[in-house]
Amino acid sequence: MKTIFEPFNLSGTALKNRIVMAPLTRARASREVADERIALYYTQRATAGLIVSEGTSISREGTGYLFNPGIYTPEQIAGWRLTTDSVHAVGGKIFAQLWHVGRVSHPSIQDDGKAPVSASSKQAVNAKAFAYDDNGRPNPVNTPKPRQLETQEVRRIVQDFAQAAENAMRAGFDGVEIHGANGYLFEQFMNPLVNDRSDCYSADNIANRLRFTLEVIDAVAGCIGVARVGIRISPYGKLFDMPFYPTIDATYTELCREIGKRKLTYVHVMNQSGYSRLDNALEPEAESGFMALLRLLKGFLPHTALILAGGMSRELAEEMIDADVIDLVAFGAAFISNPDLVARLQNDWPLSPANPATFYGGSAEGYVDYAPYAPS
Repeated sequence: MKTIFEPFNLSGTALKNRIVMAPLTRARASREVADERIALYYTQRATAGLIVSEGTSISREGTGYLFNPGIYTPEQIAGWRLTTDSVHAVGGKIFAQLWHVGRVSHPSIQDDGKAPVSASSKQAVNAKAFAYDDNGRPNPVNTPKPRQLETQEVRRIVQDFAQAAENAMRAGFDGVEIHGANGYLFEQFMNPLVNDRSDCYSADNIANRLRFTLEVIDAVAGCIGVARVGIRISPYGKLFDMPFYPTIDATYTELCREIGKRKLTYVHVMNQSGYSRLDNALEPEAESGFMALLRLLKGFLPHTALILAGGMSRELAEEMIDADVIDLVAFGAAFISNPDLVARLQNDWPLSPANPATFYGGSAEGYVDYAPYAPS
């Protein structure tokens, strides 16, 4: 039986195991520049086969949360270089997650107080950005009605992603992950109940709804090569006012069919389906729509690794890897309080609980002060 601790060849990038540290927003970059503490945080967790960085904004326009490091200025590139050098020094691999939040932003963190932009003119109901409130204090604030992007602006954002990928290479990353999940800009194009456009990116058909995503993939891969490009998706996810729609399966099947043709290095699937029986995920009678879709997607990705995150355990991951349902497993919150998560899983050591009060923002507490396991 395959294990999650065996090496894996990720399109030429040698991973020491099949464990991925999933992207985790931590809001510790006071000037939106990765610093020494951020470098320490990732280096502590570099026993993972692959680290995917927290979402890093490709532009000021793409920013929706305060205190997250970007990848669009020389200072930000230099800041990330400290992290990548440190991770590489201890034998780790790290991809940068490239992020544009679209409508999940706020004028207080946009240049000149402009409205956020989106594929859509529809406001995200009950969605929060982390920005400045009416008193100028950092706080969760309601997202306003966005401005729908003009056609030429969409093409400019495609190039912003390509430039961000080039910047990531200059910063020393091993590759990039396009953040196509969680209700952000890509899903705002893909979801026909959100996309209200009338141009070539409209919701009239699946090809139009996928056009932006595929243009970004092609532009990024054209800059840095397909072997360095992955994408994260969240079928059935409902974050930030993303309603279910009848063609979810057809949309993501077609997306993965196109990704398979392009031979990207990986597709990183986030399980937000609410499926509560992942322990029975390999039993056909227990399969949800999400698990059935996951199997279908794998069939279109013969040259592309499939990563699954959300509700995972060592046992389930190894069953799914052995059954060729997935190739790699991603853990998110468990890495926050267990910098030595790989060793804990391998040795069946207990996991340390995390303190949710220190997940976002703050100092070293709850960030770099979690200790590795010390057997008594």
